[in-house]
Amino acid sequence: MAKKKENTEEKVKTGTTIIDSPISIEMKKSYLDYAMSVITARALPDVRDGLKPVHRRILFSLYKNGLTHSAKFKKSATVVGDVLGNYHPHGDTSVYEAMVKLAQPFSSRYMLVQGQGNFGSIDGDPAAAYRYTEARMAKISTEILSDIEKDTVEFRPNFDGSKKEPIVMPTSVPGLLLNGTLGIAVGMASNIPPHNLGELIDATNCLVDDPKASTEDLLKFVKGPDFPMGGVIFNEKDIHHAYANGRGGVVCRGETEIVEQKSGSFQIVISSIPFRVNKADLIIKIATLVKDKKIEGIRDIRDESAQEDIRVVVELKNNAHPQKVLNYIYKHTQLEDTFHFNMVALVDGVPQTLSLKDILEEFIKHRFEVVTRRTQFDLTKAEAREHILLGLKKALDHIDEIIKLIRASKDTTEAQANLIKKFKFSDLQAVAILEMRLQKLAGLERKKIEDELNEIQKFIKDMKDLLASKIRMKNLIKKELDDMKEKFGDSRRTKVVKHGVKNISVEDLIPEESTVVVLTKGGYVKRTNPDEYKRQKRGGVGVIDLNTKEEDFVETFLHTSTHSDLLFFTDKGKVYQLKTYDIPEGRRATKGKSVMNFLSIEQDEFVTSILPMPKDTKEAESLSVFMATSEGLVKKVDAASFHDVRRSGIKAINLKDKDRLIGAKFTKKGDSLMLVSQNGQSIRFDEKDVRQMGRTAGGVKGFSIKKDDKIIGVSVVHADAGKPQLFVFSENGFGKKTDTKEYKIQKRGGSGIKTANVTAKIGKLMAARIVTEETEEVVAISKKGVVIRISIDEVPKLGRQTQGVKIMKLRAGDSIASIVCF
Repeated sequence: MAKKKENTEEKVKTGTTIIDSPISIEMKKSYLDYAMSVITARALPDVRDGLKPVHRRILFSLYKNGLTHSAKFKKSATVVGDVLGNYHPHGDTSVYEAMVKLAQPFSSRYMLVQGQGNFGSIDGDPAAAYRYTEARMAKISTEILSDIEKDTVEFRPNFDGSKKEPIVMPTSVPGLLLNGTLGIAVGMASNIPPHNLGELIDATNCLVDDPKASTEDLLKFVKGPDFPMGGVIFNEKDIHHAYANGRGGVVCRGETEIVEQKSGSFQIVISSIPFRVNKADLIIKIATLVKDKKIEGIRDIRDESAQEDIRVVVELKNNAHPQKVLNYIYKHTQLEDTFHFNMVALVDGVPQTLSLKDILEEFIKHRFEVVTRRTQFDLTKAEAREHILLGLKKALDHIDEIIKLIRASKDTTEAQANLIKKFKFSDLQAVAILEMRLQKLAGLERKKIEDELNEIQKFIKDMKDLLASKIRMKNLIKKELDDMKEKFGDSRRTKVVKHGVKNISVEDLIPEESTVVVLTKGGYVKRTNPDEYKRQKRGGVGVIDLNTKEEDFVETFLHTSTHSDLLFFTDKGKVYQLKTYDIPEGRRATKGKSVMNFLSIEQDEFVTSILPMPKDTKEAESLSVFMATSEGLVKKVDAASFHDVRRSGIKAINLKDKDRLIGAKFTKKGDSLMLVSQNGQSIRFDEKDVRQMGRTAGGVKGFSIKKDDKIIGVSVVHADAGKPQLFVFSENGFGKKTDTKEYKIQKRGGSGIKTANVTAKIGKLMAARIVTEETEEVVAISKKGVVIRISIDEVPKLGRQTQGVKIMKLRAGDSIASIVCF
C-alpha cells in the first residue's frame, strides 16, 4: 500500500496525468480511428478525381520532378524513393505495385503512367524490380494535373510538414469512372469498372446541360463498362440496375469463336477474357477439367497470344460438339464471370454508395470549382500586371520629372518614397519604375506597354464576365471536355448484349445425341452409343452386350435422346422421372449401375417400362399414357399428369395384390392397342374404348386370359403408321412378322385371337412389338446378355398361326429376354 502511494506521488511530482478508462472503450476508439484512417487515407478513392492517396502522390511526384509525357524516362526506384520520402511514408512495395498498375494496359483502361521495361503480364507475371524499370507520366495524366499551379485545388502539409501536397487533383476527366477502382477498406469496399472516355464525356455534357437528367437518360451515352481487354457484357436490365443503385452484378464473358478447320474438326478461339482474370490460370483450369475427365472433346490447348492481343486456341476432337464444350468452359471457368458493382467513394471525406448520376454530378461540381478558381487566379494575376502597367504608362507620361526626382534622391529607398509621395504610385509601381530599363523610353517600347495594357484590360473584363456568367462557365467546361474527347477518345472495346446471358444448365453441357438405355431385370442401368452394336445377318450368334450378374438379363432396351425426361414405370404401379444424361454412359460390355442409385424404388420393386417424355409441350398435351397389367387390366391417363414427377415417385395405377404393371405406352386419338399373352393369344381394340381416368384409378378389363396365361406385351398401332406389322419373339429365338390387318379390331375385354403357334420348339412368347416401314433394325438380347442386331427386312412376314423362323441361335440354357426396334 505504501509502495503504491509512493509511485502515485512520484507521478504527480513529474506532472504525469493518470486517466482511468475501460480497455473496451479504448480498443473501440483506437479501432475506429484506424478504420477511418484506412477508409479516408488509403483504400477508397475521392469521387472528384477518382484517385486513392497513393496514386495521387505518385502522379504529383512525377509532376514535381518534371517527369511529364515529353520528358525522358527515369528509374522507377527514383520515383518510388521520392514518393516515400516526401509524401507516402508506407512500404516501397505498395508504392511500386500501385505505380505498376497505372502502367499496365490490361489493368488500366487509360494508363496514367508510361512504363519502360517489364511491368508484368496478364498471365500474372510480376513486374521487374524497380531498379530495372523506368517510368514517366502518360499524356492523359498531364490533363489530370492541368492548372494545378493556378491555385485550383487545396494543398495540405505532407506527413512531416516539410512540403505541401494536393488534397485532390484538378482533373479535367471523370477519373473515378474512367479507370475504375478496387479498394478494400475496413468494413467496406469499392469496386468500380473502367469506362469509355468518349461515352463519359457525352454523359457529363448531357448532365451539364440538363441537371435534372436521370440515370436512364445518362445511360443513353454510357452503354456500360469498357474493360481494357474487351470482352462481352450481358443484360441491359442488370447494367441499368447497377448504375442506378451503385450496386449490382453484370455478367461478363470473354469473346470466343468456333472455327471449322479444313480437316472438318473445330477450334474454339478465345480472343478476350473478362476483366481481372488471369489468362494463365484460365488455361490451367481448362486443362485440369480435361485431365479430370470433367470435360470431353478437347484434344489440345495452345496460347498463341502476342503482346496485348489474346489468342487462346482450344483444339477439339473430331467427334466433339463445339457449342457444348464451350458452354462447359463458360460454366466451370472464369471465361464467364460476374462483375459486382460497388460504387463507393469519398464525398467530402465521407464514404458513400453512388449512382452514375451522383458520380458525374460530383465531378461537375468539382470542375466548376476548379474552373472558377483558375479564372480567379488568372484574373488576380492579370489585375496585378495591369496595376504595374498603369504605373509604367503614367511614369512614361511624366518621364522627365521622374528622372529629375530620381537623380535628386540620395538612394533607392528615398527615390521610392519620393515617387509615392509626389505621383501617388503604389509600392509595387514605384519598384517597377525604379527597375525599368532605359530602353523602355524608346517609342516602340512605349507602344508595347500600351498594347499590353489594352490586352490585359480586355482579358480582365473577359475573366470577370466569365465569373459572372453561369452559361459561359458551362460552355467552357463542355468545350474543355470535348477537347479531351478529341485528344484521348477511342472506340469501345467491350461489346454490350442487351439481353441476358442464358443460365447454363447441366443440359446445356450435355450433347443432344441418340443413345440406347439398357435396363436389366436385376435393376442395372446404363446408356450406350447405338454404334456399339454391329449389324449382323439373321441366324448369327450375336455379341455380348454387358456383363450381367448370374441369373440377371437385359429386360429393357430403349432408343432415345440424351436430353429426354425418362418416365420409369414399375411393377408396383408407380412412376419415377430421370434425365437420360443422369444415367452413366458405358461401353457395350460394361455392367452399368443399379437403378436404385437414381430412383427411390423399394427392394422388391422392378422397372417394367421406360417412356421418353416429349420436349414439345403441344405434342405432350396430345398424348395419353396407356398401361396394361399382367392380368389383363388396362388404364389410360393424360400424359400431362406425369410432367413433373417428384423424386420419391408417384402412383400411376392402383393394383390388386397379385397383379403387376407389365408395360406403359404413349397413345393419341385414332390409335389402336394390341395386347399379347405368352401363350400366343392377342387382342386389338381402339384406344377410345378406354376412357381417360385419374392417376390413382385401378383400370378396367382389357383382355380376358386363362389362369395359366399372362400378358407379356402391350403395343400401340398408330393411326398414321405405314404398313404396321406385329413382330413377336419366342424364348427359343424364333420370330416373325404378321400384318396387323389380320387382327380385327374388337371391343376391349374379349379373349382375343391366336397370334402364334406356341410349341415346345419355339417356347413361350417373350416379346411383342409393332414395326412399320420406318423400322430398319431389330436388336434382340438374351437373358445371358448376348445381343444380335439385324435388319427388319430379314425377318419373314408370316401368318398369325405360324411358329416363325430361327432369328437367333442361343447357347444351351439361354433364352430371349427382350427386343428393341430402331
